[in-house]
Amino acid sequence: MKLYVCWGTFQTFGPGHPCRNALDALQAAGHDPEIVRSYGWGLLPAALNRSEGRRLAHQTTGRSWLPLLLTDAGGVIAGSGRIKNWAAENLAERSPQPRQTEAGAGRRH
Repeated sequence: MKLYVCWGTFQTFGPGHPCRNALDALQAAGHDPEIVRSYGWGLLPAALNRSEGRRLAHQTTGRSWLPLLLTDAGGVIAGSGRIKNWAAENLAERSPQPRQTEAGAGRRH
């Protein structure tokens, strides 16, 4: 799973930066995406947004805006709101925790 973000996943005031919001939602759902920084700016023409993430965003959505999620199944989800919804509906499977036994369990005194 890859999460394409602008240049960072920094905290902001108010509703938060869209790239950070998408990352927070994925992590809260148990996912650990590879972060791919995609320099540029969504308002620039596609010819000036040549990073991998911006090109992928433009190819799949017709726009260069991020964040963009590429799922392990090959799906593409654009926009922090859609990524947050996807994360909530697709919780990561967590490996079971090893069973802990009490010290001395099974010992006869």
